Amino acid sequence: MTPLTAIVAPAATAAGQGLLGGFDVALPPEVRRVAHMRRVTAAHLRYWDLDALVDSATVIVSELVTNAIQHGLGQQPIGLRVTRSAHELRIEVTDGTPQPARVRRANDDDEHGRGLPLVAGLADGWGVSRDGAMTWATFVLPAGRT
Repeated sequence: MTPLTAIVAPAATAAGQGLLGGFDVALPPEVRRVAHMRRVTAAHLRYWDLDALVDSATVIVSELVTNAIQHGLGQQPIGLRVTRSAHELRIEVTDGTPQPARVRRANDDDEHGRGLPLVAGLADGWGVSRDGAMTWATFVLPAGRT
């Protein structure tokens, strides 16, 4: 596998989207890679002077990437895209499977089933792409952080 620094790339900026920055990462579907994705996200947020979002955003990255690894097909890399516009930070995780992420009700003694409720509680919005292959979360940026 290519070193992490070689596969971190600026996110493509489509005309009219108003993106001010972003990055894409693709890694093998291995649990040990979750920490890499958290670190890359935290570094970019600090670089963008969005320190107030680091904790919440990295928890969301952990949850969405872990879900993609656990519930994805395991044959394709897990993709992480983080972009920022003038008003929003957006986190997208893809796993190559059309099975959409679903909120489950966890009992007190369950070890799984709390990730998406946590994402919903931390983010300003979240959802799943129409094809089911990508789960996203958004944060409204604090005023003056563009």
